[in-house]
Amino acid sequence: MAKKIAIESQLSNIRDYLKQRGYEVEEIKETFSDKNNLKNYDVVVITGQSRNMLGIDDVVTNVSIIDATGMTPFDVEESIKRL
Repeated sequence: MAKKIAIESQLSNIRDYLKQRGYEVEEIKETFSDKNNLKNYDVVVITGQSRNMLGIDDVVTNVSIIDATGMTPFDVEESIKRL
């Protein structure tokens, strides 16, 4: 079963790549306010620039967070596979 990925809107190149590779990818906004919805995803991919704007730093969750700063779409996929 493909992992369900939440990804920031600025990472459209990574979003498109992961969709082509068969992942279920949904875009999240910087104003992502309902942090409880994070549990609906296997992985959240962020830019790193807005790490705390999403409020992720203060959320207790079992969801894996990938900071895609400096990563290629391939690198992000490899990180997802290792989880």
